[in-house]
Amino acid sequence: MTTRSHDGSAGDVDYGVIGSGYSGYRRPDGRIARLIARALGEAGTVLNVGAGAGSYENVAGVVTAVEPSASMRAQRPTRLPRAVDAVAEDLPFEDGEFDSAMTLFSVHQWSDVATGLREMRRVTVGPVVALTCDPALVRDFWLYEYAPHVLDTEARRYPRVAEIAAALGGTVTVESVPIPFDCTDGFNEAYYGRPEMLLDPAARQACSAWSFVDDDAREHFDITLRRDLESGSWDERFGHLRTQPTYEGSLVIVRATP
Repeated sequence: MTTRSHDGSAGDVDYGVIGSGYSGYRRPDGRIARLIARALGEAGTVLNVGAGAGSYENVAGVVTAVEPSASMRAQRPTRLPRAVDAVAEDLPFEDGEFDSAMTLFSVHQWSDVATGLREMRRVTVGPVVALTCDPALVRDFWLYEYAPHVLDTEARRYPRVAEIAAALGGTVTVESVPIPFDCTDGFNEAYYGRPEMLLDPAARQACSAWSFVDDDAREHFDITLRRDLESGSWDERFGHLRTQPTYEGSLVIVRATP
């Protein structure tokens, strides 16, 4: 059974609490958008599940968005169609209603991932595309040394790629997504070469995993990262990332066709 917060958010995050500044920090990156568009193919109609504020909906023609959070629906630009208030696990659409479907940075927040993905497969005749993180790779990021509880949370929340593939069925491909140095979509790994950005509490709030750690953990992170940046210790170990044009971390596109 899917439960909702006071905001209507489904799953483990209340976007009525953390989503107020989300669209300011989580702006779609054009280079990632092109990979999503390629994965969707030549689709006339596209379903976007867990659509949030509508990031990346410009990659497709006619998009139907599904978003259970009232605060996230309110942040959608007026140029986009209103989102349907529904959850992945119970989509109010007919079998095979859409040419393609996508879910971006969303599956880890669903209460029943397998059911939600099977629902996406049910209503889609072509490719189903999931932009997600591979939990087996999440802890390889330098942030783990400063905020281990945050990435432990991420690794626990994200479903295994094999679980996503099994739920969708058909022919499945997994593509690693290179993250640009100046990525405009501010998830944790987007700041791989710009550590100072994660000292901004608003930037951290736009990454849902930070909502699962307490004030002590956030304060410890802030103190230790500031110390290492000021001393040069961070740059001694990770400074090469400041000049690295892309970073291949845990971000992947999982694509399934019938």
